[in-house]
Amino acid sequence: MDRIVLSLLVDNTSGVLSRVAGLFSRRGYNIESLTVGVTADERYSRMTVVAFGDQNILEQIEKQLRKLEDVRDIKELKPSHSVYRELIMVKVRANASQRQAVSAISDIFRATIVDVGKDSLTVMLTGDQSKLDALINLLEDYEILELARTGLTGLSRGSDDVRYLP
Repeated sequence: MDRIVLSLLVDNTSGVLSRVAGLFSRRGYNIESLTVGVTADERYSRMTVVAFGDQNILEQIEKQLRKLEDVRDIKELKPSHSVYRELIMVKVRANASQRQAVSAISDIFRATIVDVGKDSLTVMLTGDQSKLDALINLLEDYEILELARTGLTGLSRGSDDVRYLP
């Protein structure tokens, strides 16, 4: 199974997310990760879609996405020519005596403690998937109460392939 990371520039209109997700579900393809946000030009949003499949399926996904009228541009974000990041927030059970140890783990990863409760800490980290997985692995020694990941988002490196729309 191969992985593809696609950056879609789409119209910022209601229903566009549903149409893109519907394309995947109608064809039985799975979306591994999906992030969406408005761009510098509020008329457009950028979607980062991660999917797995064999080469034929991945090519078909890209061809079908190009047919959607809301989709203005598609770029495949190859690892060597792109920057990927993901955000994670992890709430761990930590009493007063455990807080220093959780804080030390957070410091190693340059993570931020964003909330402190009587019996818990919430840690936030951005980075690539392996960095986030490594943090989770170390925090498993404590009870993970809740975990939320944003999914992958990315941009291509440099300014050579930036597309400006009218």
